[in-house]
Amino acid sequence: MERSNLLLAMKDRMPEKRYIHTIGVTDTAIALAERFGSDPKKAEIAAILHDSCKYADRDWMEKKIIKKKMNPTLLKYHHELWHAPVGAYVAKKEFDVRDQDILNAIRFHTTGRKAMSDLEKIIYIADMIEPNRRYPGVADLRAAAKVDDLNEVMIRCVRHSITFLISKNQPVYPDSFKCYNDLMLKRGQVKE
Repeated sequence: MERSNLLLAMKDRMPEKRYIHTIGVTDTAIALAERFGSDPKKAEIAAILHDSCKYADRDWMEKKIIKKKMNPTLLKYHHELWHAPVGAYVAKKEFDVRDQDILNAIRFHTTGRKAMSDLEKIIYIADMIEPNRRYPGVADLRAAAKVDDLNEVMIRCVRHSITFLISKNQPVYPDSFKCYNDLMLKRGQVKE
């Protein structure tokens, strides 16, 4: 499916502000893919579809998580996380996305996970730093994305997310910790 058709499909699923966010994530993901030697077309598709279920009915998402045997741990955490794995399901079912890397980039764009692909990292980062985001520290993350390598940018982004959740006394989904630890071990900061 072409960009214009995918964007048109997303426009009907979300408020204007989220649609503008989706365009920002898409353009950012393409630029990051080009910078880090990943496939810009795959980044474009994943970015456009990443929030396809952001405004889906909670009960419907819960039923999909159960029926499609997605990770049941999701149901113990805030429903904000549900749109990512359910969005991967929708990308496959409704938009005929068969590329597992694109599906995983959608599935893990909110939590991260251990052993992420470059595309998964690109979508996670693009979602955090797209130009319409406004939160303390975003300018530093955007600057890092221009000079640091992909793993360093990802470390910064995951650290920021975890720190934010902890500061709000919110639980952190286990995959986020696994993502951070995996990146740090690969970086060589922790010795076995």
